[in-house]
Amino acid sequence: MDRRTRDLMCSHKTDDWSTPKDFYNKLNKEFHFDFDPCPLRNNTCDALFKDWNGNIFVNPPYSNISNFLEKGLLELNKGNARVVVFLVPARTDTKWFHKFVLNKAEIRFVKGRLRFGNSNNNAPFPSLVLVYRNKK
Repeated sequence: MDRRTRDLMCSHKTDDWSTPKDFYNKLNKEFHFDFDPCPLRNNTCDALFKDWNGNIFVNPPYSNISNFLEKGLLELNKGNARVVVFLVPARTDTKWFHKFVLNKAEIRFVKGRLRFGNSNNNAPFPSLVLVYRNKK
């Protein structure tokens, strides 16, 4: 990986890292997603202020993981969502991991490093898939 790509992926210059299509398709085959709130991130429609219904896939902006995790749990508690699946960096030392993930989610470690859809290189960090299920 060249330095420029690594620096960009480790920075907050962009949150636009699209999920690898094959990786998404494998998860979708298992969970049958109804909604992905993150493409709604724009000036007119903020995903954090909309209801999430059904089976949800979220590859959140990595600069705002906490708010998306909190929103996913809220939608489960409201009964809107049946399952919420997140793709996040494996950062087990963060506050968000301890507050929203540890002992709350099914944690799946992704083998290897993902190559996000808009990059020519693998990510410089490992990833996790987090699965939250409606217990009602």
